[in-house]
Amino acid sequence: MDYEWLGPLMFLGALVILGIGYPVAFSLGGVAIIFGLIGTSLGVFDPILIRAMPSRIFNIMSNFTLLAIPYFIFLGSMLEKSGLAEDLLETMGVLFGPIRGGLAIAVVFVGTLLAATTGVVAATVVAMGLISLPIMLRYNYDKGLACGVICASGTLGQIIPPSVVLVVLGDQMGVSVGRLFIGSLIPGLLLAFSLGFYCWVIAQLRPAVAPALPLSARTVKGWALASQVMRVMVPPLLLIFAVLGSIFFGIATAPEAGAVGALGATLLALANSRLSLSTFRNVADSTLRSVTMVLFILIGSTAFALVFRALEGDKFVFDILANLPGGVWGFMGASMLLVFVLGFFIDFFEICFIVIPLFVPVAQALGIDMIWFGVIMGANLQTSFLTPPFGFALFYLSGVAPPEIKTTDIYRGVIPFILIQVMVLIVIVLFPSLVTYLPSVSFSR
Repeated sequence: MDYEWLGPLMFLGALVILGIGYPVAFSLGGVAIIFGLIGTSLGVFDPILIRAMPSRIFNIMSNFTLLAIPYFIFLGSMLEKSGLAEDLLETMGVLFGPIRGGLAIAVVFVGTLLAATTGVVAATVVAMGLISLPIMLRYNYDKGLACGVICASGTLGQIIPPSVVLVVLGDQMGVSVGRLFIGSLIPGLLLAFSLGFYCWVIAQLRPAVAPALPLSARTVKGWALASQVMRVMVPPLLLIFAVLGSIFFGIATAPEAGAVGALGATLLALANSRLSLSTFRNVADSTLRSVTMVLFILIGSTAFALVFRALEGDKFVFDILANLPGGVWGFMGASMLLVFVLGFFIDFFEICFIVIPLFVPVAQALGIDMIWFGVIMGANLQTSFLTPPFGFALFYLSGVAPPEIKTTDIYRGVIPFILIQVMVLIVIVLFPSLVTYLPSVSFSR
């Protein structure tokens, strides 16, 4: 009897349980156990395959690439909890304040700098929500625009390197994380520019939604402002050079660069008298919780993949995707649309560990450049942080927003920025050289 339906049913079952809101790691592991038992009872799954699980888990724990994740999370948490991100936001707000929409542009600018130093969405959105949102509301910014620009700028850390998403994608796709970092640099900056340009345009067309700061709010001027800008700009620029520069010039791998960044953030906090035992404990606790979550999801997804492949679910998916009308472009359209739609309901980690491994063999068989494919997947996954109802950036901002901000304000505000992200994604797909140029230059030296 033919049991090809077991694989697709297993995939669908995992999505349903994840949609209910059950913890990811236990959802994947539980579905693997259930369908492993079903497959055993039907004689299509050999229980002896379970013996491969311990060695696979050991391979996860000894994976050098994944070591970059705790370093980058630690780096972002240190900048947030030590107050360095707060200093940057306040100073940039004063610098851009005289321009219509200046506070919104300042949020995009700071979000770009924090993205290039941390790659952690939660830290960036929370920091900017606590600091800049009350200021923007005080000076009569539209609630939707204020919420939207904070959420969108906070997600820049998922496409601008160093990015945790790109680290996970590199591991799941079997490609160099360093190449993904370098390939995503131009698309990330293009997206940041697009967000800032939109804020400037909307402020010119509708001045009431994004007014300039009044003269009474511009208390720091001249050399004092220039000195303050230099003082808060130099630390993140040094971190960017230490992390990305070491990767770009081939001095360090992504985990090694992450270690340099984590140490650099700690030394900067110490130099600014912001490093205390309590701060260090909070940073370590935040890092531990995040990394533990990632590793448990990895273990659950490993069990899921083991049973799914034994039930020939991967072969079923490969046959469908590889034979779509339109060849490469048919596959690209279908995969991009599926990831975008899934982003409405499940987290990017779940998509990375469940869906991306199914796409990789097809992309390789079709001769697609895997660095380009990885970057556009990262850009697509970035939208999952903004798309209602389960966009994590929306939850992060909602948790720290003032009482006058309603959930509808946040949802309304992110819609234009989701459209901007989709437009930039289309540009990256149509012009692959935006991704492939820098890796070819840097690694050909």
